[in-house]
Amino acid sequence: MIKNMLRGIAALSLALTPLTVPSTATAAPAAPAAAEVLNLADAVEQIPLADESRAGYQRDSFKHWNRGLDPADGCNTRAEVLLAEAIQAPTMAAGCKLSGGLWTSYYDGQEVTDPAKIDIDHMVPLAESWDSGASSWTAARREAYANDQDAATSLVAVTARSNRSKSDQDPAEWMPPLPDAHCRYVSEWTATKLRWGLTADQAETDALKVYAEACETTVVHYTPAP
Repeated sequence: MIKNMLRGIAALSLALTPLTVPSTATAAPAAPAAAEVLNLADAVEQIPLADESRAGYQRDSFKHWNRGLDPADGCNTRAEVLLAEAIQAPTMAAGCKLSGGLWTSYYDGQEVTDPAKIDIDHMVPLAESWDSGASSWTAARREAYANDQDAATSLVAVTARSNRSKSDQDPAEWMPPLPDAHCRYVSEWTATKLRWGLTADQAETDALKVYAEACETTVVHYTPAP
């Protein structure tokens, strides 16, 4: 359990000064958040500790898949991720219907040539994100989370079998069946939690710390979500 969050941008304020600042002055655009790079152990320590609650969760509280990064391409988020992660590009017919292509599912090391057998996994599952803070978000922010292609770790193309085995479990309950994937997975899980300002409960935090000790050279890259 990948793909990929915690984060914030300071607001700018304008002061109107007589004779020097026009009354029609407008705020300058906020600068984008800076990318963060931490070793895994330090990154895990940055995730706030909090109890989880699934009260009120419904999957359709997270609108997905939406029209993707490029509404003009006719592809939704799922199809755009498939195109982005393909080792060999699939053929695209009208309506962004994909066929052929080649993907490697890093959770289990399997190669897949049929896009219908690939799932796009939310690195931190929707239910887990709800438990960890998304329950208080606006509908627009939950949609942005569920379709986040601005971070490579948020959404990942994997075999349907591995994704459904993972379900909504965190790293205390599930890890990819391929041991070589564990350090990458924990790094991407942590990056996603930090990117979106999500919390972790005690069992999850303890598990992440154990993996961080084993993955001592692993680095976490993330950029706080807008």
